[in-house]
Amino acid sequence: MVLRRMVFVVAVLGFSLVGCKSAPQTGEGEQVAEQPSKYVETECVKCHTTVTPNIVRDHKSGVMGHEGVDCSDCHGSNHSSADDVAKAQLPTEETCGECHENQHKQFMDGKHALGWVALTAMPETGFQPHAYIQGLKGCGGCHKVGSRTPEQREDSHYGSPCDSCHTRHKFSKEEASKPEACQTCHMGFDHPQWEMWSGSKHGVIYQTEGDTGRAPKCQTCHMDGGDHEVMTAWGFLALRLPEADEEWMGYRATILKGLGVLDMEGKPTPRLEVVVAGKVARLSAEEWQAERDKMTAICTKCHSESYAKSNLESADQMIKEADKLMAEAIERVAELYALGILKPAEGKAAYPDLLTFYGAQSSIEQTLYVMFLEHRMRTFQGAFHMNPDYTTWYGLAEMQKDIVEIREKAQEMKARHAETAAP
Repeated sequence: MVLRRMVFVVAVLGFSLVGCKSAPQTGEGEQVAEQPSKYVETECVKCHTTVTPNIVRDHKSGVMGHEGVDCSDCHGSNHSSADDVAKAQLPTEETCGECHENQHKQFMDGKHALGWVALTAMPETGFQPHAYIQGLKGCGGCHKVGSRTPEQREDSHYGSPCDSCHTRHKFSKEEASKPEACQTCHMGFDHPQWEMWSGSKHGVIYQTEGDTGRAPKCQTCHMDGGDHEVMTAWGFLALRLPEADEEWMGYRATILKGLGVLDMEGKPTPRLEVVVAGKVARLSAEEWQAERDKMTAICTKCHSESYAKSNLESADQMIKEADKLMAEAIERVAELYALGILKPAEGKAAYPDLLTFYGAQSSIEQTLYVMFLEHRMRTFQGAFHMNPDYTTWYGLAEMQKDIVEIREKAQEMKARHAETAAP
C-alpha cells in the first residue's frame, strides 16, 4: 500500500555534541570529566587574543581548550595570517565526529540531521529572500541544525550544526543539556514546545527547584541517555502510517491531499519522492510502536505504566479531534477550487496546498494555513507536553473558530459566484 511509504518533512530542531579531541570516552561514548590542564598559547591564540578576544576566552573556558584541541584541528592549517583568512576551514559535523563518533552517528540517524533537507524541500523556499534562508535570518536560522553539502555550507558561511546546541567556542555539554538550549527554535508560532513545557507542571518544578532531576526537561524525554537521534512516535506533523482507525484514516487522507503528497484521486504525487527521506512520520505500525514504547519507558521512571499509557493515548485522541476539523476545512476550500471560484497557480493542482504556508493567495486559504500550522499543532503538541491550557485555548478552541470562519467565507464566496454567473 502506497500510504505505508509516506514521510513528511518539516523542519525540526537538533542536539549534536562537539567536544575535546583527546578527551577519553566511556563505553557509551560519553566524555569523562577531567581536571583542566594548562591552556596552550598557540600562534592562533596569540593573534586572536587581539583580533577576536571573546572567541579565545570562550575556547579557553571550555573543556576543548584544555584537552589539546588546537584551532587547526577544526579549522585546518591553511590560514596562517591576516592575508589568507578565507583559507580557514569551516568545521562540519564530520569534523566533530572524528572525536565524538557515537554522537555523530546518532545525530546522522535522527531527524535533526535532516533539518536543511526539510527546509529546502518546501515548495516556497526558493522564493524566499536569500537573507531569510541562506543568511539564516529566517527559517534557515534554525534549520541550519541539519546536515548540508559543502556548497550549502559555503553559501550560508556556517559550519558544524553541532554548534546549534553546543555554542561556539566553548562547546559545552552542560549548556546543551539544559532546556534553555532548545528554546531558540522550539518556540513560537508552529512549535511552542518551550512555552508548553515551561507552563506545565514539569516545567514549573524545574523552574522552582532547578535542575534537580525531580521533573523532566526536554533532554530527559527526547534525548534519553544522551541519545542524539531525537525521534518521536508521531513526528512533527502527527501523521503516522498505516492507520487502523478507518474513520481517522479518512481524515488523514484528506490532509495528505492538502500536503500535496496525494493527488485529488488519492494517488501519490512527485512530492512524495521529494519528502521520502524526511523521517518525520513512522512508516509502519512496528516503527511507531517502538518509539511509543521508548517514551512510555521514560514516563514510567516517575509514573505508573497505566498512568503513562492513559495520558499518551489521550493525547493521541486529541490528534484525531484536530484532524476531523482539519479535514472538513480542507474539503470546504477544495470545493471552491472544484467550482472554479479559486484558481490554482500555474503548474499546481486545483486543490489547497498547505505547504504554501503564508504564501497562500486567498484570505480563506490564509485561514486554512493558520489552522493547520498553528492551531492544529498546538492542539496535539500541548497535549503531549502536558499543558491543557495550550491544548484548549491556543489549539482546539482556535480550530473551532477557524472552521466557523471558513464555513462562512466559503458560503459567501459561493453566493457571490452564483450571482456573477446568473444571466
